[in-house]
Amino acid sequence: MKRLKWPSWLPIDPYILLLLGTVGLAALLPARGTGAEVASGASTAAIAFLFFLYGARLSTREAMDGVRHWRLHLTVLACTFLVFPLLGLAARGLEPVFFDHSLYTGLLFLTLVPSTVQSSIAFTSMARGNVPAAICAGSFSSLVGIVLTPLLAAVLLGGSGGGFSADSLVEIVLQLLVPFLAGQLLRRWIGGFVARHKKVLGLVDRGSILLVVYTAFSEGMVHGVWQRVSPLRLGALLAVEAVLLAVMLALTWYGSKALGFGREDRIAIQFAGSKKSLASGLPMASVLFGAQASLAVLPLMLFHQMQLMVCAVIAKRRARDPEAGEPSLTPDPAGASRISVGTGRRSG
Repeated sequence: MKRLKWPSWLPIDPYILLLLGTVGLAALLPARGTGAEVASGASTAAIAFLFFLYGARLSTREAMDGVRHWRLHLTVLACTFLVFPLLGLAARGLEPVFFDHSLYTGLLFLTLVPSTVQSSIAFTSMARGNVPAAICAGSFSSLVGIVLTPLLAAVLLGGSGGGFSADSLVEIVLQLLVPFLAGQLLRRWIGGFVARHKKVLGLVDRGSILLVVYTAFSEGMVHGVWQRVSPLRLGALLAVEAVLLAVMLALTWYGSKALGFGREDRIAIQFAGSKKSLASGLPMASVLFGAQASLAVLPLMLFHQMQLMVCAVIAKRRARDPEAGEPSLTPDPAGASRISVGTGRRSG
């Protein structure tokens, strides 16, 4: 029998359907009492294991070589943690006409989350861009975000952040950064195993996120937070997020050109600098927002699906550009000698 494949013409990522199904399950059968405690503990362990795998996958040499491409990485970090939050603050003027304070808090939190890793790499490769740069940019963004996202949340969200404290930062570091560093330390012994079983471990990635979504939305159902959301508010939120994504895609593409980057580097900057990570945002939101986490991550979930759909179209069009060359699918061991930031060219 042939293996069933998801039709390529359908615009919705099948994983998004799983996310929506998980939300529906939480609405019908929310975890309560002891079940909620078990689900919360399991989601914490799953996310820690997820970041452990991230650490085991990232080559230490690749990470150190990537530090040399400081102009590209600073550009991505500036887009992720400076331009995005400024746009989020500008959207405050739309409250309460377009959405209430809870949804705006989630929208602002969305702008503070790190960039993605896997999808940035996939789209950069598809568009024939600088894949090694995308790998490093996404990884650096995730690491910086472990500390910078909760700090920005403390400053910009204030009391809306579910009572941010030093304990919250410590909890996030213990849940995300420590497992990542442990994966880096053990990569010498387990890196080969992780590479050979990346498809199976990819299911662990996605399963971890589904578990966190179920836990967060279950807690939201138990506390009745969904009674404050109307279809009109959700429609307004989608419209605002569409504008936000369009602005960031334009800024990263044309802004990187103005900064002197070549085509391949501009592709990496556009895809790494315009997207937000669901895997990093969900566990942070569960720590920072507590019972309000389900509303806080709703804008992020909607933006996640939107960015996948739009970036897939852009990547396919970039691949058909006359000047598109062959992509480099894996980082070169020589690192910096083959990646020229600001030129978009690779020698050899």
